Amino acid sequence: MTELFTKDDIIAKAREIAHMIANTEEVDFFKRAEAQINENQFVREKIASLKSLQKQAVNFQYYGKEKALNLIEEKIAKIEEEIDAIPIVEEFKQSQVDVNDLLQLVSNAIANNVTDEIVESTGGDVLRGETGSKVRNSQPGSCS
Repeated sequence: MTELFTKDDIIAKAREIAHMIANTEEVDFFKRAEAQINENQFVREKIASLKSLQKQAVNFQYYGKEKALNLIEEKIAKIEEEIDAIPIVEEFKQSQVDVNDLLQLVSNAIANNVTDEIVESTGGDVLRGETGSKVRNSQPGSCS
């Protein structure tokens, strides 16, 4: 008989995996890049300008001032381009992608392994992704 686990057991393992992920090279690089961005006066000023322009854009949109809104949106796009061109910002964005990829990899590995375990534990066919009951019921000559 296989061992049964509780939700608390699973949550404890999830916390252990989360701790492992939080201590990977990808997350370490992400934290360092974020710190460098937060310490960069130029980036901070650009982000402050961006936030101010975004608030103005919301107001112009609310009051239906299309011409002013278009001008503000052009300024927003220009500042976003300037921010994105800063090497540490590019590295930070790439580190976000890397961390998200790692999380997706772990999520997919869990989902795939759960499916395989279910299929195998029911005597099914892993290659076809069918549980034992589906395999047995799809045999020729079986009563349905």
